[in-house]
Amino acid sequence: MIIEVIIQNELEAIQAEEYGADRLELVSAISEGGLTPSYGTLKRVLRSTQLPVQIMIRPHSYGFLYNDADWEVMKEDISLIRELGGTGIVFGALNSDNTVDEQLLENVINHAPDLDITFHRAFDEVASLETAYKTLTNYKQHVRRILTSGGKASCVDATKELKWLVDQSRLTEGPAILPGSGLSHENLATIHQVVGAGEYHFGSGVRLDKAFNNELSKISMNQIRNTLG
Repeated sequence: MIIEVIIQNELEAIQAEEYGADRLELVSAISEGGLTPSYGTLKRVLRSTQLPVQIMIRPHSYGFLYNDADWEVMKEDISLIRELGGTGIVFGALNSDNTVDEQLLENVINHAPDLDITFHRAFDEVASLETAYKTLTNYKQHVRRILTSGGKASCVDATKELKWLVDQSRLTEGPAILPGSGLSHENLATIHQVVGAGEYHFGSGVRLDKAFNNELSKISMNQIRNTLG
């Protein structure tokens, strides 16, 4: 069972590892849904932890459609991550019809075929979860998991959709499903009983007063670990 925690800096990376996280998602500008972190933050976080770090690749917060100039920025950021020893990224892109942007995904894979990719919550805005999942299964050697709240604002409202996705993942041996958004130690047991995922993603739900400007809560992390065994 894997617990992934959002972090924003070196101190949070150290704290999350100490409190029992299994994997980290590094972002900046969490108030805008998460953007690519700075060079300094990347360097210090990657040096501070032994945990796998999935690094957000997202050059702007206004949607998930990207042009050629955006791709050039993302390409530079991905190259920098590899130079600093990073092994994983968090990425997602859509076409104007809300289907997966396969061309841009293939650009990413061709540019950095060694990286572990999490397809992020752009997935929750697709026209069809089923079609999008089938599309991403074609890239399962590189897209290792999909961060999703089942197409809803919160996992709490999408247990049926998440269970279906988890079942598809196991049937097809496709990308793993990483439920995220709205998860906390208070609701995890109920959600996990229905969804049965092998990994879960936590943000404000594991922080004091559930606020990103506060530090991680050791009590919440312990309760989550106990719930998931």
